Amino acid sequence: MARRFTLFALALAVLPGPALAQSYPVFEVDFRWPKQLPHGYVFGPSGGVTVDAKGHIWTYSRPTQLRIAINDPPEEESGVPAPSVIELTPDGTFVRGWGGKVAMSKAELAKFDWPIQEHGIALDGKDRVWVCGNGRDPQGEKEKRSKEDNQCLVFTRDGKFVMQIGKAGQNKGSLDRENLGRPSQPVYWAKANEMFISDGYGNRRVVVLDADTGKFKRMWGAYGKPPDDSYPRDRVYKPVQQQFNLLHGMGISQDGIVYVADRNANRVQSFTVEGKFLNEAVIGPGSPMTGNGSAFAVAFSGDKEQRFLYVADGHNQKVRVLDRKTLREIPGSAFGRIGLGNGQIANIHMIANDAQGNLYIGDGGGRFQKFVFKGLSK
Repeated sequence: MARRFTLFALALAVLPGPALAQSYPVFEVDFRWPKQLPHGYVFGPSGGVTVDAKGHIWTYSRPTQLRIAINDPPEEESGVPAPSVIELTPDGTFVRGWGGKVAMSKAELAKFDWPIQEHGIALDGKDRVWVCGNGRDPQGEKEKRSKEDNQCLVFTRDGKFVMQIGKAGQNKGSLDRENLGRPSQPVYWAKANEMFISDGYGNRRVVVLDADTGKFKRMWGAYGKPPDDSYPRDRVYKPVQQQFNLLHGMGISQDGIVYVADRNANRVQSFTVEGKFLNEAVIGPGSPMTGNGSAFAVAFSGDKEQRFLYVADGHNQKVRVLDRKTLREIPGSAFGRIGLGNGQIANIHMIANDAQGNLYIGDGGGRFQKFVFKGLSK
């Protein structure tokens, strides 16, 4: 009898039970961030956000697309379009602002091709600010203007022009080593002093440049293959798209893994810094291949191992939390919902993290928010 009980107990021990729930990061919006900007400044739609080595937050917005009514000419009391580039302290205090067709003089703008539409910002090891653009001007050819953003610009921290990579209106496709094709985001890799650029609205590749000179070093497309502009841009799950559809966001983890957000293919892919394909994951499985894609941008958790990868889902208006090593989404971990209130999301566009694991989210309505890391779920 005792033997039968022992066998029965052993059988119970190996029966499948409920899986242990995996903990995930929890956030709380800081509704006091950022503090009131000076001079009546009002952000335009978000074109980018990044955090520098000092922990300062840099926002990149589109003042020519301001979505509130202001006086003409603008007055501080009624609102003034903010400069495209603004530096903020961690508590949201304004440090400086510069850049853009609203803030710069004609003499300044004559030195370079400021983007038609701002998209993507990063700082390099010399504390220089890289800004890019993804715009296209349908009237450009008629009015003899450069009609497409095929360039990134580099400035000092206080807005003095340093150099331009690529020339507006000169893109020759995804194999072009001189120009870009409506790039979306630069990301600095300090260990090799390289600037990675997701060159993905017109072209369909990751480009790596020498951060000091801007000279071309290497490139790759989806799955680490050579980019091929002849491949169709049909938005489908099957057959699996073999080229990037719209390469939008990118980040590099501390252990040297490059994560790219292929927005219109609803996926994230990972690579070594040399371009070897490692893994991929569909973001928001079941999201239709219409409207905004589900993979806009990526950021990392603040722990030493960077256990978690955050993905901005612009179709479902939330931030998804993935296990970084496996690229599997953690059940119940996503946060955010559509709306214009504090902590709500409207047209989520770009995200960034600081060393403490806080997240900064820029949306298309002209708003930047700080989500404070509060620890792991229990």
